[in-house]
Amino acid sequence: MRFRHAVIFCLSVVSSSLCFAQSKRPFTFEDMMALKRIAEPVPSPDGKWVAFAAQDVDLEANKKTSHIWLVPLAGGEAKKISDDPAGEDRPRFSPDGKRLIYTSAKDGSSQIWIADFDTDGGALSNAHKLTSISTEADGAIWSPDGKNILFLSTVYPDCPDDACNKQREDERAKSKVQASIFTRLFYRHWNNYTQFKRSHLFVIAAEGGTPHDITPGDHEVPPFNLGGQDMYAISPDGQEVAYTSNHDEVEAISTNNDIFIVPITGGEAKKISTSPGSDDTPLYSPDGKYIAWRMQKRAGFESDKFNLVIYDRKSGEIKNLTENFDRWAGSYVWASDSKIIYFAAEEEGQAPIFQVDVRGTGVFEMVVGHNDDLSITPDGKTLLFTRMSVKAPNEIYGISVADIHPQKISAGLRNDETLLNPWMGKQLSHLNDAVLAQVSMQPLEPFMFTGAEKTRVEGFILKPPDFDPGKKYPVKFIIHGGPQTMWGDSWSYRWNFELFAANGYVLVLINPRGSTGYGQKFIDEISGDWGGKPYQDLMLGLDYAERTYPFIDKNRECALGASYGGYMVNWIMGHTNRFKCIVSHDGMFNTESAYGSTEELWFNEWEFRGTPWTNRGLYRKWSPHLFAQNFKTPTLVIHSQRDYRLDVSEGFQLFTTLQRLKVPSKMLYFPDEGHWVLKPQNSRLWYQTVNGWVDQYLK
Repeated sequence: MRFRHAVIFCLSVVSSSLCFAQSKRPFTFEDMMALKRIAEPVPSPDGKWVAFAAQDVDLEANKKTSHIWLVPLAGGEAKKISDDPAGEDRPRFSPDGKRLIYTSAKDGSSQIWIADFDTDGGALSNAHKLTSISTEADGAIWSPDGKNILFLSTVYPDCPDDACNKQREDERAKSKVQASIFTRLFYRHWNNYTQFKRSHLFVIAAEGGTPHDITPGDHEVPPFNLGGQDMYAISPDGQEVAYTSNHDEVEAISTNNDIFIVPITGGEAKKISTSPGSDDTPLYSPDGKYIAWRMQKRAGFESDKFNLVIYDRKSGEIKNLTENFDRWAGSYVWASDSKIIYFAAEEEGQAPIFQVDVRGTGVFEMVVGHNDDLSITPDGKTLLFTRMSVKAPNEIYGISVADIHPQKISAGLRNDETLLNPWMGKQLSHLNDAVLAQVSMQPLEPFMFTGAEKTRVEGFILKPPDFDPGKKYPVKFIIHGGPQTMWGDSWSYRWNFELFAANGYVLVLINPRGSTGYGQKFIDEISGDWGGKPYQDLMLGLDYAERTYPFIDKNRECALGASYGGYMVNWIMGHTNRFKCIVSHDGMFNTESAYGSTEELWFNEWEFRGTPWTNRGLYRKWSPHLFAQNFKTPTLVIHSQRDYRLDVSEGFQLFTTLQRLKVPSKMLYFPDEGHWVLKPQNSRLWYQTVNGWVDQYLK
């Protein structure tokens, strides 16, 4: 079934002139920076309020600040709880609803704060700092009995107390020698050198006191992650903590995260997961009988299928609830009766919400759209979530569980002829309506075509504002990263489709082999074949778009990509001259050197079936640098110094090669960014440079 069709109308009882009263303008970078970036919904225990954090961007000050907002669950205007310049983040209500904890750096370091909450008026009072730990604090949750608060802090694992951590940090800051000595891998990760500090879970009494580390030792709790659902939880009786950690000897080659349990007072931890792949995001059922988590079966493969499993706390049995559902389970939440789990899963450019019962009788689709960050009111009556689209960033939505009539999904596959599912939910927050009402945006339009080996592949078209079907438009052909991710009806601040289209471009977007949302077999077919079927899928998809859409000017096309997309445009340069320009952001250029300079070695070893010395032929087969003699396309290279996933040397090698070949080229280098360009003014320069490069060759 497809949920691609939207009906837009103006009520006949209102003058039709109201529909056109205000002419809209193209979307700008400044508009994008004016939008608030909304996080997960958190319902109050009495069901009156939904709290959430929303990040503001100050472009001139070059900073982002998060504030907590409240919106009535019954509907109404959202309100910000504070104008404190330091901001606050991650609100969590106490079980009785009388207090709220949150993270703030008001006193100069990130700590957990606590305040009284007036549920009638939705106001905070008596705010005070709960933690004062030198290594800072974040990620706090309440124990269900209201007695304790669990939080995260990154510490030196051999330090017995906070005084030791503070002394170690002070000594390092004052030392005239900033050298480091490494004796094992994972000395740096993502965008930081680790100094072999470890994230640990601490417990502090809700009334205050000295926090204690309940996960001591030389292991990350939880492992590094880029956001999403918490990787730890507290049992309903408040006596036990379940958490995610990786205890394999060589972390750089392991994806084997496991689930452990430990008393909330501390003590010996017990591993309860059994899969050689990753197990993460544990969550207790409300009745305390089960712990659910996401499980992968294959070791060393970060993009194996994420199954939703439950662990019977009495018998120790683990049951896979989504064995026959061929999609990844994303964020999830238990129903209040502990009989059903609701979860989001990527599906052909969308992320609907599904449900499965603990008996494992099948998966049912509930709510359409591109959804995430699920939560539920304590009475179990209202499901809350965030939703985005290509035309709007996240807002908070809710839907009455009683109003949903789930549809059975057979083996995770849909039927295109099935009627539109009407259960969309109600938008509760409207923080970005005012900005979005002023700009003209187009919807994402899907198309299907025959890819490599006659496989069904999906692509998308996005038209510019004020589109005229009688005109010819230049094309930005944008290739996603991952590679195990997908393009879809979603919002991005780093690669914003509407902003790319705003100055008169048609966007063509393809989900080639390796993309999520089309089944695990489709995902698996990219591994060991980076420049094979995925490249064919992309070129066949662009061929189809050129044949099908007469407004596409096939003589004015530019290919753009980041991460794996950067690799692919590097590969394209050596295999076709059909594009007038290339934008290569943080792409792999030399597969062998990329292996030696990355940190997550499991990725390269899986994708290229070994190491460069055990399977050199495959590394060299798919390495763009070995096809440099064919490079002719003008190319913009972008790379950042603190990108440790794909080291900056990959960008330097590419730029050096282009310059020596006398291919028109330019390099944009960020000394203060990682794999993503996140600072507001850096982001502005990025868009200006990218769009300017494309305009130079297509306009």
